[in-house]
This record gives sequence, structure tokens and C-alpha cells, in this order.
Amino acid sequence: MANISDSVFYIGVTSDLRRRTYEHKHAAIKGFSSKYKLEKLVYYESFDDINFAIKREKQLKNWHRDWKINLIVKVNPGFSDLNIE
Repeated sequence: MANISDSVFYIGVTSDLRRRTYEHKHAAIKGFSSKYKLEKLVYYESFDDINFAIKREKQLKNWHRDWKINLIVKVNPGFSDLNIE
């Protein structure tokens, strides 16, 4: 997730992308996401195994900001909202 200015990113794992996207977009859960108004889904990956998803989440959270931006740009060069609501 990203905010409107694409200056802040959030990386997380969920078993229900539609529900979690809705929660972010509507600031349904107080915390980092609502504080920074993370309203755009700009990138996601799907996994069949939650253990792989968690491993990937941890990997991405340790990446430098530029690496994350480059990853997003490969599939979503305009940082469009992929809107999974």
C-alpha cells in the first residue's frame, strides 16, 4: 500500500486482500496505515503457502526504498491504484 503522494509504503501479509485493502482505504484499523493515509494498492504478490508469504514479507521489509520502488515500477510504472475492493 502507498499513500497518495507515494512517499510512504506499507508491506504486509493477509489471507484476504480485498478485505485488507478496504480496511486500509477506509482507515478502519488505527495504526501506521491510517496515520499515513495508505489508500493505494500499488503492488501485491500471491502465494499458496502462508510460510512463503511471510518469508517474502520479511525480505521486502528489509529492502532499501529504491529496491521497493523498482519492484513496483516493473509491474505498475504509474503507481496506479490496483483497487481490489
